[in-house]
Amino acid sequence: MTSSAHHQPILDKPFVLDLFAGPGGLDVAGQALDLPSLGIEWDRSACLTRYAAGLDTLHADVSAVRRDSFESLPPEINVLAGGPPCQTYSVAGHGAGRQALDRVKEYIERLMAGEPDEKIDEDLKTLPDPRTALVLEPLRYAIQATRSPNREHRPYDVIVLEQVREVEALWWHYAKVLEETGLPDGTKYKVVVDVLDTETYGVPQTRSRAVLIARREGLGAPSLPSPTHSSYDAKEWNRRNGNNEHDQTAGQVHQVPLYEDTKPKTDAHQATSTQVRQHWRSMGDALANQGRPTPFLVRSNYGSSSHPGRRGVRSDQQPAFTVTGKISRFVVFQHLNESIVHEGARFSMNEAGLLQTFPPDYPWSGTAQAQQVGNAVPPLFGAHLLSAALGLPQPDPEALQRPWQPATEDQRAKLRSNGCGAADACTDRCPRPKDQVPPPSSVRPRKSRKASAK
Repeated sequence: MTSSAHHQPILDKPFVLDLFAGPGGLDVAGQALDLPSLGIEWDRSACLTRYAAGLDTLHADVSAVRRDSFESLPPEINVLAGGPPCQTYSVAGHGAGRQALDRVKEYIERLMAGEPDEKIDEDLKTLPDPRTALVLEPLRYAIQATRSPNREHRPYDVIVLEQVREVEALWWHYAKVLEETGLPDGTKYKVVVDVLDTETYGVPQTRSRAVLIARREGLGAPSLPSPTHSSYDAKEWNRRNGNNEHDQTAGQVHQVPLYEDTKPKTDAHQATSTQVRQHWRSMGDALANQGRPTPFLVRSNYGSSSHPGRRGVRSDQQPAFTVTGKISRFVVFQHLNESIVHEGARFSMNEAGLLQTFPPDYPWSGTAQAQQVGNAVPPLFGAHLLSAALGLPQPDPEALQRPWQPATEDQRAKLRSNGCGAADACTDRCPRPKDQVPPPSSVRPRKSRKASAK
């Protein structure tokens, strides 16, 4: 169900708590909507980016904040949002989360029944990969809010979550218990769940996300955001252009016809009740002001269509493949003429950020910047989710394309003092560097194609 009703804000003063905040995708979305937010992020480099961007941040483990310092969170927070880490659920990972879906559903039931945290924490240690349990944290925060004296036991009014599409089954289970069982204090929510394609919201990449939007009973039924752009249909594109974007030969690139009138005709099913959908945005459109020569081709290092080993090729007239932490490995080919291509410069972090709809010149900082970009919620997509959840008008994409105003040195120092405990360094209250290395998984990794060929 998508939104078609007159926009009516449901909260007077929304204040967003962004769990697993990364470099700031949802917070940037919040700023575009004039919403205050506080992010919790454990990765040091992502926090450095957030401080440089001027975003309120706690450099901390989400689970530790819930256990040890929940009462220190601003009591006026009334919107819970976030995208838990996806590595154990994504098809690109080892699959520990996908294999544990039924067990995770059992933990959801136990949490809603009010079982003690200590007992659940002890049992969660038996999961093959501890990151799998992080998908439970939004629910645990929602429950903790009702137990908080600092909040006068007030539940969150709105919950907004997004994850890889493989988590859809868990979001549906979230919806079931939030609507039917309610939190242990009796609070119930109205919930919508679906898998949405980011290119249908103006993001210049194909990226499918399982989303959940919940409103506390009494605040009206939530709706999913109405798409603003048409879907990208790879089969239709290939039919029109004679291109196979799923070439699996590592050293081969099939050239595609460029700059033809390939935009699909708008038809009735592409219209919402209030507007005709725009054409999906291409990489070339998103990077038009970056000085990158066109035409160009991009070969993904990640894969496509839920096949991690499938290497695809797209032109600048198409949306990007899903932007991941391996975006810096995407190979870009420039055309010399109709039949000759050569390898050009790979995407800069600024270009990768633009493909995610971050503002130009966003101050990426620290190390592993490609990973930061790939892990982030696309801000424009996040703005659509927050707008729909809060009854606000559709976001203005132009607000996210303006140059970003970075924090001054004094502002950055103040943000880091609040987030880390010191103006220019991490402190003992920050997660330790060794804790930021992904824990080993007992799930057997997939064999590479080379290994399996032996």
